[in-house]
Amino acid sequence: MTPAARALSHAFDIGTLAPPPAGARAFFLRGETLPVDWKARIDAEQSYKPAHDRLRQAGWSVAPQLAAGEQWPLGLVLLTKHKEESFANIARGWAMLAPGGRLVCAGANDDGATSLQRHADKALGLDDSLSKFHCRVFWLTRSERTPPDYWQQFTEPRPVAEDRWISQPGLFSWDRIDDGSLLLAAHLPNDLFGTVADFGCGWGYLSREVLARSPGVKHLGMIDAEHRALEAARQNIIDPRATFHWLDLVTEPAPALYDAIVCNPPFHAGRAAEPALGQGFIEAAAKALKAGGRLFLVANRGLPYEPLLRARFAAVEMLADNNKFKVWQAVR
Repeated sequence: MTPAARALSHAFDIGTLAPPPAGARAFFLRGETLPVDWKARIDAEQSYKPAHDRLRQAGWSVAPQLAAGEQWPLGLVLLTKHKEESFANIARGWAMLAPGGRLVCAGANDDGATSLQRHADKALGLDDSLSKFHCRVFWLTRSERTPPDYWQQFTEPRPVAEDRWISQPGLFSWDRIDDGSLLLAAHLPNDLFGTVADFGCGWGYLSREVLARSPGVKHLGMIDAEHRALEAARQNIIDPRATFHWLDLVTEPAPALYDAIVCNPPFHAGRAAEPALGQGFIEAAAKALKAGGRLFLVANRGLPYEPLLRARFAAVEMLADNNKFKVWQAVR
């Protein structure tokens, strides 16, 4: 459980906040498991597959996106390190409340929760707050006031990168093409063929590059653990060769065997660098490639991926090193 979730649970444990009335339900945006005895009355929204699966395995009602239209008397929001995403979730939560309903937000101080609290107070009016576990919990009562327009603009996918792409706050490199992907794309061959995959496809930049460069690709599997990234990718990639898969590649098998895989793997869990995430993607690629299949991988040059690549692949070649990123080709 993250410190913000612990702080949120604490506010209910000590009686500062009350659960929804008998027979009523609460929603929980960016939900995590909470040790509350009324969890059966919480509808959680969690679009990140590992966290979604943990909630489901713990017996929670959870969906990658909650349906619009219902009005709840109580809403919970876990704030993230992405300010624009948190603005969006506060605005969404406000709209999901019944009149007079309460919205409770919790976030880590290191992720800017104190600043977000000030913004929420100015825009919507704060009831109260508490500080615990280096986090802030604050709550508001639904009134006729409305969130700022720019908060609401963040709630839907929007054009980015010279309006050539659709993306959304909270996704990796949501408002620009990241430098690592640009470097990898510059070193992709034009002779990819057959069945190809983009592991950790995000909102689809590398997938579009593969499809544009290699007419021999018959099928492209786009795989990501973030459901919202796939929803953006569906708008960015309309090529009929593409299919979309909501999977956690570290724990779930890939849906097919591939002739080639392109990958810009994630390497952060929360605020901390976590090389094991990228190593999990390398292991997944080694299992999912056909004999002779090729992996094209980009990563921050300081991450310890090369020994694993050499252990799991028959041949490894560094294609680029610009002192920030390295690009490898590894043959199964």
